[in-house]
Amino acid sequence: MRSPVAIASLWINGLTRSGKTTRLVQQLVHWAETWPLESQIPKPPQTGPSLLVFAANGDNRMALADRIAAATHGRYPFHSTTPAGFIQDEVMLFWPLLIEQLGLKAQFALKLRPENEQELATRFWRQEIDQGILQVEGWREYELVRRSLDFLQLAASAGIPTEDIPALLSQGLMPGQGSADQWQAIGAALIRWRDGCLNRGLLTYGVMTELYWRHLLPNRTYQDRLLSRYCRVLADDVDEYPAIARHWFEFFLDRGIPSAFTYNPKGKVRLGVGADPDHIERLKRYCNLEDLSASGPDSLADGWAEKVVEWVSNPLALPNLPEAIQSIQETTRGQLLRQTAETIAEAIYTRQVRPNQVAVIGPGLDAIARYTFTEILAKKGIAVESLNDQRPLVSSPLIRALLTLLTLVYPGLGRLVDRDAVAEMLVVLSQAPSLDIGQPWFDLTRIDPVRAELIGDHCFAPAVEEPKLLAVTSFPRWDRLGYRAAQAYEEILQWLDDQKHQQQQHLIPNPVTLIDRAIQRFLWRGNYLPYNQLAVLRELMETAQHYWEVEGRLQQYEGVESAGAIAADNLTSDVGRFIQLLRRGAVTANPYPVKPLDPNRQGVTLATVFQYRSQRLCHRWQFWLDASSPRWLTGTDALFGAPIFLQNWSGRPLTAVDVEIANEERLERILRDLLGRATERVYLCHSDLATNGQEQTGPLLTLVNAAQDLEVSHPM
Repeated sequence: MRSPVAIASLWINGLTRSGKTTRLVQQLVHWAETWPLESQIPKPPQTGPSLLVFAANGDNRMALADRIAAATHGRYPFHSTTPAGFIQDEVMLFWPLLIEQLGLKAQFALKLRPENEQELATRFWRQEIDQGILQVEGWREYELVRRSLDFLQLAASAGIPTEDIPALLSQGLMPGQGSADQWQAIGAALIRWRDGCLNRGLLTYGVMTELYWRHLLPNRTYQDRLLSRYCRVLADDVDEYPAIARHWFEFFLDRGIPSAFTYNPKGKVRLGVGADPDHIERLKRYCNLEDLSASGPDSLADGWAEKVVEWVSNPLALPNLPEAIQSIQETTRGQLLRQTAETIAEAIYTRQVRPNQVAVIGPGLDAIARYTFTEILAKKGIAVESLNDQRPLVSSPLIRALLTLLTLVYPGLGRLVDRDAVAEMLVVLSQAPSLDIGQPWFDLTRIDPVRAELIGDHCFAPAVEEPKLLAVTSFPRWDRLGYRAAQAYEEILQWLDDQKHQQQQHLIPNPVTLIDRAIQRFLWRGNYLPYNQLAVLRELMETAQHYWEVEGRLQQYEGVESAGAIAADNLTSDVGRFIQLLRRGAVTANPYPVKPLDPNRQGVTLATVFQYRSQRLCHRWQFWLDASSPRWLTGTDALFGAPIFLQNWSGRPLTAVDVEIANEERLERILRDLLGRATERVYLCHSDLATNGQEQTGPLLTLVNAAQDLEVSHPM
C-alpha cells in the first residue's frame, strides 16, 4: 500500500542536463503558491517551519540556494544543506540531548579535522601498531590507519553498527587480503577509538554519522523538534547520498511531509566513497514518478552516447565518430601537454571559443599537467581555473620558514631542522617591507639565497635538544655578507632570542601565538600579499588553532593517557608532531578563489573526472587528457572495501570479476556524463607513451584510433 503522501511527493528521474534541478525549483514554486497565506510571510526559521533543501555538495548547495532565492524572490524561508552538513549540524545542535541519552561527560563537542583524526588515531593505536596486532600484510602504517577509519565512515554512512565491521570484512574481503583475527583486532580498535572520542567530546564525521542514525534520529524528543522545524523537503541529485539519508527522508514522508527528489540513474559520482544510490532509489515508491530521461538537446550525448559506449565496450568495433569528436596525438606526454595547451590558446586567440567555455579533464590531473597548462596559458594572457587544486601547505616557502622557526624556539626539535631549512627561513623572513607591488621579489629580500647558505653553513649549530643560530661574527669573513644582510640576520637572531626567553618563562601561551607574532613581524608588516600567500597563512593559523585546541582537550585526560589509552610519541613534543603533520602534506589550502567575483573572468577549467562530474559543470569544448590511459577504467575514486558496505551487496567475497564489472559500469557512466556536459566538441588527447615510458593501451584507445585521421588545426 502506498504512503498517503505519495500524491504530494515527487520523484524526478533524468539523465545529465535533462532539466531535473529546474523541475525541482518549479515544484517548490508551485508548493509555495499553494501554501496558506500566513506561511507566505517571511519568518525566521526559529519561529516557524521552513523548507529543507538538500544538495550533493557545498558548491551545488550554493548554486541551488541562489536559484531558489531568485525563483521565489526571497519570500519563503528555507534552509539549504548537504547530507554531511545536515548530520554535523544536527549532532552539534542536539549534543546536550545525546549527552543525556548516552551518559557522556558534559562538555562542549569539538569536531576533528581529517588530518587531526588520522594523526590522533595513529597515536591512539600506537601500541597495537608497534606490536603488530593491527598489521595487515602489504599495508603501510598510514594505509592501515586511513583504511580503518574509512571502514568506520563507510559503515556509519550505510547504517551499519561499528560492532558489525569485523564480520563484514571477514565475509567480504578475499582471504589473501587479511585474516578474521586481524579484522577482529581492527574492529575492536575502532570501537575503542569511537568510545574514546565520545568520552573526550571529540567528534569525527564517522562518529557523528553513527550518532545521528543510531541515537539521535530515533529519539522522540528530536523527532518532535524536527517536524516543528520543516514543512517541505527538497533533495537534488540523491544518487550521491549515503544510505542513511533514506532514514530521514522516510521519516518525513511517513509523517506526511511533501517531498521532491531528483535522481540520475547514470550519475552515481560518489558511488564507492559513501553513496548508495540503489538503496536511495527505493524512495520513489512513496512518490509520483516523472521521467526526464532525455539528455540536453545541445549536448553530444544526444545521439552519440549510446554509440560511444558501445564502441568502447567492444574493442573490435569500427567506430564512425562525428566531427565533433577529434583527437590530438603526440609521442610523449610532455609533447601532448604542450600541444594541447597550444591548441587551446590558438582557439581562444582566433575567437573560436572563450576561455570559460573550455575544460581540460583527466582521470588523474597531476601537478605536472596543472603546472604546464597554467604556465603556457598564463604567458599568453589566458586565465586558468584549477578546480580544487589543493596544494599541501608545506609546499609554500612561507609555511616551511615558520615551521623551521618553531624548531629554533621550542626545545627538543633538533631532528626536524637542517642547514638548508635554516637558509630558506632566512631568505623568507628577511623580506624588506615595501608597498611597491611591482618590484621583483628578490629586490625586496635582504638575505639572498647565496648569503643565506653561507650563514647556514657557518652560523647554524645543530643539536638534538637546542639547535640555535650563532652571532654573525662567528663567520670568519662575515664582512662578505654586506651590511643589509648582516643587519637583517641580527634582527632575526634578536627576535628568536627574545621569543626563546619568553618561552622559557612560559610567557607564550602556545605555538599559535608564536606563529602569529612571526607573521606580524616578518611576513605582514604592511606588505601587499597576494591571495595565494594569504590563503596558506590563514589555513596555517586555522590548523594550528584547531590542533592546540584538540591538544588542550587531550591534556584533560593525562591520567588516562598515562595508562596507555593514547600513547604519545616520546621522540617529539606536540610542536614536533604538528610540524611532522604538515610536512607529511596532510593539510592543504586552495591557493586560488573557489568562485571568482566576476563570472566573466573565469578561465580554462582544469579538473579530474571526479571533480568535474561532482561540480555538474558544462563546457562547449572538452579536452580529455590521457585519453588512452588505463586509469579511465581503473580510476581510484572508490575507497578500499566500499562495495561490501552497500545495502545490495551479495554477501559473498569480492572477486576480480566483480571489480572489473564495477569498473566497466563506472566507465559507461563517465562517458555518458561527460558527453552530456559537452555541447560542441571533444578532443581526445593521446600520447603513445605514458609518463613512465610505457605504451598507452587504455579502454578509449578504440576511439582515439578512429579519430586519428580527422584533420585538426594545430598552431605553429
